[in-house]
Amino acid sequence: MADFYSNENFPFPVVEILRGMGHDVLTSKDMDNVNQSIPDTDVLRLAASMRRCLLTQDQDFFALHRANSDHAGIVHTTVDVNFKRLAANIVAEIEKCPDLTGRLLKVYRGSA
Repeated sequence: MADFYSNENFPFPVVEILRGMGHDVLTSKDMDNVNQSIPDTDVLRLAASMRRCLLTQDQDFFALHRANSDHAGIVHTTVDVNFKRLAANIVAEIEKCPDLTGRLLKVYRGSA
């Protein structure tokens, strides 16, 4: 099971499904970090400090990863309103990569 931190643009229904599958997912809301315009660098730094892989749909994290891969992992997904499928695709991708440290995984519809 993975430990995740989801930034505020990540769909909460997917968080709930991942939690139901046994993953530990902490959200921006859980940390009282919603609607505060926290820079992406600080979001990634926070996730890394907690040793949690970041869940996001924000492509700005690609550049942050290229600039510094010293983080606990980033899982970037495209928008998919089929939340069960999106959660299943995330799990399928992370199972292929047991150590997410310093990795950027891209999860797209139909990728699993």
